Amino acid sequence: MISGHIAHRGVAVLLAVATALPAAAAASAAPAPPVAAPGPEAELVPGVAPGPYQPWQIDTPDQVLAPKTYTPTAEEDAVEPRAAAEGTYDLVEYVPLEDAAGKVACSKRTGPYQRAVERWLKLKVDGRQSAADCRAIRNFQVKHRVKPTTGFAGPVTWATMQLVSARKNPNAGKKCPVRKYRVACVDLDRQLTWVQNGKKVVFGPVPMRSGRAGHRTRTGWHRIYWKHKNHWSTLYNSPMPYAQFFDGGQAFHAVYGSIYTTVGSWGCVNLRVADARKLWGVLKKNDRVYVWGRRPGP
Repeated sequence: MISGHIAHRGVAVLLAVATALPAAAAASAAPAPPVAAPGPEAELVPGVAPGPYQPWQIDTPDQVLAPKTYTPTAEEDAVEPRAAAEGTYDLVEYVPLEDAAGKVACSKRTGPYQRAVERWLKLKVDGRQSAADCRAIRNFQVKHRVKPTTGFAGPVTWATMQLVSARKNPNAGKKCPVRKYRVACVDLDRQLTWVQNGKKVVFGPVPMRSGRAGHRTRTGWHRIYWKHKNHWSTLYNSPMPYAQFFDGGQAFHAVYGSIYTTVGSWGCVNLRVADARKLWGVLKKNDRVYVWGRRPGP
């Protein structure tokens, strides 16, 4: 969801890589979004092999055009979208192919978020991986259940740090306007969203995935204009549960694949099912949405 300049090599490549990996068990700090260095990160792959619980869905088929709105029946709204499979949203880091295949215990490689992670951990900020850096990053990964715990400063480790830092006061930077009414805040820089009513946070912050290059989630003020709990994308023949449309075809909605991918959505704000379900109960039609910043990476 958040890596910089990381090339997406396709599901076929990921499945090929999985043959070299062991079988998987079933199952703000930075002042500005970091910019990843060119080169080695193009070889990043999920550090845990794909399995039935984690399909490594890279792209979410979002609605490109505004949907045809209608009033759902009570019977339709009574049906709750299914929950995601266990392990779908596990924090699986993207790591160098050689690290994944070699099952390294502590990575010697400099990650694309090295400086940002060093700054967050209050290490010497030199942008170069060291044994001390690896140990500190690895300790953070163990504590926050980021897998694999190899100390690589990748996009998922960075995203987890953004969430940990924002929990107490997501609007500490005062980027989201405070109003006397509910505002859904969409922070593209940190890939976080929350809802505030005045200064009080009434939902979140939670992690999200916004639009990729060429299909960016549009910034500025918007308004929730249609809510459809069991929306189905007719364009891509795919579910968009708990969809709350705020600008044309762009909406908050849940996805049944990982939101922690190196490539963004097609414009929508993707959420985990439990988060999307809770947000559904918080936002009402005509509530305001404010989007700012820029998603790091592709």
